[in-house]
Amino acid sequence: MTSTHAFWLAGRQATGEDTFDVTSPWDGRLVGTVAVPTEDQVEEAVAAAHAVLDEFAATPAHVRAAALDHVSRRLVERTEEIARLISAENGKPLKWARGEVGRAVSVFRFAAEEARRFNGGDAQRLDTDAGGAGRLALTRRFPRGVVLGIAPFNFPLNLCAHKIAPAIAVGAPIILKPAPATPLSGLLLGELLAETELPAGAWSVLPVPNDRMPALVQDERLPVISFTGSDKVGFAIMDSVPRKHCTLELGGNGAAVVLADYASEKDLDWAATRIATFSNYQGGQSCISVQRVIADASVYERLVPKVIAAVEAQVTGDPGDDATDVGPLVSEDAAKRVESWVDEAVRAGAQLLTGGKRDGAGYAPTVLSEVPEDVTISREEVFGPVLTLRRVESETEAFEKVNDSKYGLQAGVFTHDLQAAFRAHRALEVGGVIIGDVPSYRADQMPYGGAKQSGVGREGVRFAMDDYTYERVMVLTGLAL
Repeated sequence: MTSTHAFWLAGRQATGEDTFDVTSPWDGRLVGTVAVPTEDQVEEAVAAAHAVLDEFAATPAHVRAAALDHVSRRLVERTEEIARLISAENGKPLKWARGEVGRAVSVFRFAAEEARRFNGGDAQRLDTDAGGAGRLALTRRFPRGVVLGIAPFNFPLNLCAHKIAPAIAVGAPIILKPAPATPLSGLLLGELLAETELPAGAWSVLPVPNDRMPALVQDERLPVISFTGSDKVGFAIMDSVPRKHCTLELGGNGAAVVLADYASEKDLDWAATRIATFSNYQGGQSCISVQRVIADASVYERLVPKVIAAVEAQVTGDPGDDATDVGPLVSEDAAKRVESWVDEAVRAGAQLLTGGKRDGAGYAPTVLSEVPEDVTISREEVFGPVLTLRRVESETEAFEKVNDSKYGLQAGVFTHDLQAAFRAHRALEVGGVIIGDVPSYRADQMPYGGAKQSGVGREGVRFAMDDYTYERVMVLTGLAL
């Protein structure tokens, strides 16, 4: 019998009056039962975070860094256990779940390193004008206030880490709200944080139901919101709290461009393998998974069969099997939505080259070509194991097709031409351009975020720390400079 998982209220375990079950997307088995905080308990967590704000901001850097280092080490020690937990609640194949744990290890390590060097202060002499004689400006960064971190289901550990670790690094209290479908990984992070010496109130992990979130979002004591999820929900949050500081990591329909110079058999084999792998990893449930392949006409006919073969080589099945590449989507409803979008495209004239079949929450890795530009799958984020192929006649047309989207998160460009790489960097309206690979590459220390409707602000540990803080200037007068 599965025991109830407590949540973390101001650093201590607590249970509420209600619970909900977490089930496996693969076979429907019960993975865990989670306690739901009452409204009074949520109020207690917010009040505690607000009360500890000054104390936590003044905590020595070595204390915050030590806590972050501890979490990083403990994640290493419990890697296999945590990977199996991610796989069970999310449906992610073990190979990708282990990779996610490894990334979270790095996130906390990067945060520990940044905590030790962040906010040292920048000095600027002001006597460059006569009125500034004897004056020096010292600029430091201070927390904007308590952070409300709202994490999604697709990376239930690492995207919680991307909320928590930068907040601790800058000394900002955080209330983490994990996704209802996958709360167990976030609660486990709470277990590791509870082993540290951070002050009470500095963090809470509250599995609050989505329908109770508006009140929390509106709370004036939570001036910073870091949200990862759909563009519809993200912009609704920002519109509802115009005076708050929002970091929004939203959707994408990532494009992989294959230019004419990327023409050898070795080149095309590499591109096809990477495209197939990263259109299907995480079941396609990544905002930087490959959704659109845009290939120059000179390589298109040779690339297409290679992509189809590489997609068909993806092993689908039980996410608990080490051999599995592609597991189920997070729910049967999610798979049904993907199915409806593919069916719509085919009815409108798209060619189904492989896949196109649903089995419960699973959807077969799918490739489409000749997809009309006005169908849903051409315009929206599919968030499933589906990619579309498009032929173009030039580099200019390829870049125009990438930009013909309301999203602009990341794009990949397969080319050996350094000049083309710089042209892509200038032309593509995205937050990141990955040369020689798919758009799905992300290093957790680099700035990560999008343009257009793909979001506002940047994650990546150091850059999230900037988002959680603001500059405050102190001017010293009467100095002998």
